[in-house]
Amino acid sequence: MERIALGVIGCGFFAQNHLHAWTDLRSKGVEIAAVCDVDESKARAAADKFGVKSWYKDAETMLKQEKLGLVDIVTRVETHRDVVSQAIRPRVPTIVQKPFGPDLAACRAMADEAQKAGVFLAVHENFRFQVPMRRIAELLRAGAIGTPSWARVSFRTGYDIYKGQPYLANEERFVLIDLGVHVLDLARVFLGEVEQLSAELQRRNPDVRGEDTATMLLRHKSGAVSIVECTYESRRLPDVFPETLLEIEGPKGAIVLKPGSVLDVTIAGKTTTHDVDAPVLNWAERPWHIIQESVVATCEHMLEALRAGRAADTAALDNVRTFTLVEAAYQAAAAGRAVRLA
Repeated sequence: MERIALGVIGCGFFAQNHLHAWTDLRSKGVEIAAVCDVDESKARAAADKFGVKSWYKDAETMLKQEKLGLVDIVTRVETHRDVVSQAIRPRVPTIVQKPFGPDLAACRAMADEAQKAGVFLAVHENFRFQVPMRRIAELLRAGAIGTPSWARVSFRTGYDIYKGQPYLANEERFVLIDLGVHVLDLARVFLGEVEQLSAELQRRNPDVRGEDTATMLLRHKSGAVSIVECTYESRRLPDVFPETLLEIEGPKGAIVLKPGSVLDVTIAGKTTTHDVDAPVLNWAERPWHIIQESVVATCEHMLEALRAGRAADTAALDNVRTFTLVEAAYQAAAAGRAVRLA
């Protein structure tokens, strides 16, 4: 098996999960060859911690000097457009951390650039790779409850996310970009593409610049309806961070994902309960293990797709469809009416 030399751009808070994940995937034939961060101390620290030979503070320099078979961009969203272009120009297969871009135009531009260049570009949208979500997808593919007709996708927490990512409090477009992309992506995965969307946005925390709560109603092309909600201002206890809770109903039954990664599957009037919690990796910690395990699964999926010469499930073009819903939610909230999607 030919080894793939990987470059990781961005060595901050969430990038640590990516660095751990790629280290775990060494047996799959990938090796972190270089790391990069504009903060030289972070790049050097990551190189020391993960045993990486080379570190850089400039992405373009790294891409010129290293012979890379894959690059993973884990930087802040406003940098993605430039850094993705820097990777595409030398035709390096690229993964970019969600959110894909700051707006739909930037996402489309990156997807178009990669498509024209024939370069692998995937978005590290990890929620659909969580253990409970993979199990739910399997049940739906098997037709366990029939074609879904109604669902609720909910991520509600009051966890202090600003402690690890203080810049989020200053984002003008906030919860839909940071969290809404995840729950909207799940709605697409489980119920299919969307034809109409309405939304109400709130800023409940006066110290936050952008919206911190979003409540959306989606009509899917299948005729199914879903309620999709996310907030960082929940006061409910116990706080189930970082779990997404789900209810999906179909003609044959229902699937309910409850706190603690407990999955209730009701078919023909009989309910069975399953524990679908993620394994706790040796570097993970509760409750983050739910997200951390999914980072490994996402990276592994993308590595397999690259080796097979196919697009990842969360390829750039697919993620543009999810981001289209984010933009539609902003438009619907501003206009005070539902938005029809092409």
